[in-house]
Amino acid sequence: MTQVRRKRDGVGFAALAPGYTRHHRRFFERAALTAFMIETATVTHELRDTLARAIAQVNTVVLGKRREVRLAFVCLLAGGHLLIEDLPGVGKTTLAHALAATLGLNFQRVQFTSDLLPSDIIGVGIYEREAAHFKFHPGPIFTQLLLADEINRAMPKTQSALLEAMAEEQVTVDGITHRLPPPFFVVATQNPMDFAGTYPLPDSQLDRFMLRMSMGYPDREAERAMLGSVDRKSLLGTLTPCLVPEQILELRHACAAVLASPALVEYVQALLAASRQHPEIRVGLSPRAGLALLAAARAHALLAGRPHCVPEDVQAVFPFVAGHRLTPGASAQRDREKLTLQLLESTPVR
Repeated sequence: MTQVRRKRDGVGFAALAPGYTRHHRRFFERAALTAFMIETATVTHELRDTLARAIAQVNTVVLGKRREVRLAFVCLLAGGHLLIEDLPGVGKTTLAHALAATLGLNFQRVQFTSDLLPSDIIGVGIYEREAAHFKFHPGPIFTQLLLADEINRAMPKTQSALLEAMAEEQVTVDGITHRLPPPFFVVATQNPMDFAGTYPLPDSQLDRFMLRMSMGYPDREAERAMLGSVDRKSLLGTLTPCLVPEQILELRHACAAVLASPALVEYVQALLAASRQHPEIRVGLSPRAGLALLAAARAHALLAGRPHCVPEDVQAVFPFVAGHRLTPGASAQRDREKLTLQLLESTPVR
């Protein structure tokens, strides 16, 4: 069986999951073949190639950020929402525009400001005298990819307008529920908290984002290529859709079918327990965070071409799933990112 897997993946189970016991590996070998057959039946080679082209196209615009682009696709395929926190001018909005142009999704951008109202996002009912009733006029949230630009420049009441939409893909206005078009994907950007005119996102809002990441400055080669080429806005105009919404939904279904063995689930539980028992963490990870971690790990495995998760998938996405959900204690001197790395280092794979 191991030889069969090596022919398909080019990697044996021993290399993929060195921390697993022999019992767990035997389970993996039995279950992974079934998952492989299910996964290949739902994700064709043509769709895989199309997904690879989509990722490559985004990388032609967002230079030197392959990990960040990959994480954005992980979040999309896992059915979550993405929060990008960084300085202005490092490519946060460009990444969102490149995703919209590549994915073939309906796209709306909302610039969050201190005077923005919830109705500016959701929509409002306007009374029509001729019909003698209120007619709902949908806002920009009725789209498939919503860019909430500088979300922390709006007041908390406006920020909370996204809560129901992000959690349930619907909005309720005047007692009437309106479904949002699938797939619904929010990409929000925010400036660092020490910038003037920012309002910190409440924990309930942060928890709705599956991943939070930073773009960071480009490396020297990527920055030189950027400075010597055409403007990013011009490049965005040359992008063509590589995927359609139906294909994205198909990929999301395939992600949900990626195998997570009992041993892997135990590893995720160990990480959750470690966050709740850490002396420098006041509020640890919730069960919802565990579900998000598993979903992101499945999407990471799918992008790697594997029908099953390994601990490396969990470790690759853990800092971006857990960092914004942890609440350090008052005496903690380390930031959230360092705490997530310490949790990974102190939690063994059994």
